[in-house]
Amino acid sequence: MADDEKQTRDDFADAVNMTASQLEGWLDSDESKEVGQKKDGASESTGHESGRHIVRILRKKQGEYTDDDYAHMRKVVGYVARHIEQRPSGDVEDTRWRYSLMNWGHDPLK
Repeated sequence: MADDEKQTRDDFADAVNMTASQLEGWLDSDESKEVGQKKDGASESTGHESGRHIVRILRKKQGEYTDDDYAHMRKVVGYVARHIEQRPSGDVEDTRWRYSLMNWGHDPLK
């Protein structure tokens, strides 16, 4: 189990290239709030909610992670890997694709 958790932490650290402060600042932006899919009746997109969870994870120490944190780390790793494969052609700086990834803690321009 410890090896599994270490691999999850390593994969998460590779996928999430924004700091807690950077991500928190991004989540406050209008661009962040305008992208992503919302569940029926929800006011917040799945990615935006995920970003808030990522901020909480980034602010914890290793021994403080819960099973839910590890599950979310795996979800983030999977999302980032799948989304990167869908990179549009051309300049992506001001695209919904980039903004969505940033909600999940990954800035593809870094």
